[in-house]
Amino acid sequence: MSRILIATDAWEPQVNGVVRTLSSLADQLRSRDRDVRIVGPSDFRTVACPTYPQIRLALASADSLGRTIREYQPDAIHIATEGPVGFAARRAALRAGRPFTTSFHTRFPEYLSRRAPIPENLTYALLRRFHAPATACLVPTESMRQTLVGLGFDKLVTWTRGVDRSLFRPQQKVDLGLPGPVFLTVSRVAPEKNIAAFLDLDLPGSKVVVGDGPSLVELRRRYPQVHFAGAQTGEALSRYYAAADVFVFPSLTDTFGIVLIEALACGVPVAAYPEPGPLDVVGGTRAGCISGDLREACLAALTLDRQDALERSMAYSWETCADIFLSAAEGTQMQPEFQLAG
Repeated sequence: MSRILIATDAWEPQVNGVVRTLSSLADQLRSRDRDVRIVGPSDFRTVACPTYPQIRLALASADSLGRTIREYQPDAIHIATEGPVGFAARRAALRAGRPFTTSFHTRFPEYLSRRAPIPENLTYALLRRFHAPATACLVPTESMRQTLVGLGFDKLVTWTRGVDRSLFRPQQKVDLGLPGPVFLTVSRVAPEKNIAAFLDLDLPGSKVVVGDGPSLVELRRRYPQVHFAGAQTGEALSRYYAAADVFVFPSLTDTFGIVLIEALACGVPVAAYPEPGPLDVVGGTRAGCISGDLREACLAALTLDRQDALERSMAYSWETCADIFLSAAEGTQMQPEFQLAG
């Protein structure tokens, strides 16, 4: 049985797209007779992340990761994030002369520049150095791959995402007891998610925000007319999608947005800015509306056919996500410019 070690700074109990991607990937890999070892923050002492205490940062070391690699003897090493665990795993793999793959999930330079006066070009230089030794760097969309090529990254592979269709599916419209139409966003409630841009819009009906995060208290105070549902998972989250007429994705910094395809799989059209993620998922389709004017996109999305949204979601699967990962991690033949068909 092939052994795969995945080192990540984002893991349960965190709730975000990186965790959902890695958890779904691990399930797929195990179903294909791979043994998967996740090395995450819970394997180390942790401290609270500055400005975001809900996130714990691991006090990871290359020596510790080196011992794990020697004991586990993985056939493939994947470094999923550029945090303390990721940097420690990178150093350990380089010391041991072990090849590894990486992935680019988050536009940290843009995130940091919104929280601190750190120029994006400096952070991108650090990220280029981080990913440079990898045999492949997996990125979520083709437009994000092209952006990173322009910034000097190489060995990039477009790595799609999937959706759990047993959970996220069309179902009877759920009545939340709110005036319609219902405009929904599902997100970590944090400054970089640009949620206020959605909440500031003059729209008919009701706005619903599902999620938790450091900005929740402030946004609840500023927008008392908005329904804040807090964090939701499983069937409860699926019911919120079923209540929505339009799914609104206001982020300007996400690289993909798994919530986009969850919404589509529930038959909910998308409204978003023209950014990587929305452009790749619904751009040029009848499943969503993309515009620099988010209000215009929201109102236009009300006129779309929910069946078109559902059909667009069929282009994405966790099976394909695992296929691409294994091609990169296990070194089978692969085209670096691979992109999702459809």
